[in-house]
Formats: sequence, C-alpha cells, structure tokens
Amino acid sequence: TFSTVKASASYTFDPASNNTVTLTFPATTQRYFRVNVTANTGWPAGQISEFQVWNS
Repeated sequence: TFSTVKASASYTFDPASNNTVTLTFPATTQRYFRVNVTANTGWPAGQISEFQVWNS
C-alpha cells in the first residue's frame, strides 16, 4: 500500500537551474517511494533521470 506524501502539483524544469526540482515533504517512514508523472508541458512524455530520497 502506498501513501501520498506530496500532493500533485506543477513543477518547472529550467535549463538555467540545471533542470532540477527539489520536492520537500514531512518526515515519514516508508520502505518504497513511487513517482507518478501525470503531464508534461514541453514534451508528450515524462522522464526522470535520477530520483533520490534523503533523510534530514
């Protein structure tokens, strides 16, 4: 069972910032994380080249 830790939102990937986006969410204990890409404004497909989850 997956729980939502970050609600769906729009994010801008800008070459000026190395096309990176940082998502923050409250501390949670999870074994797995799933990312759902629901849309893309610049291309008709989604792409994730790297995905990291860090503890603080």
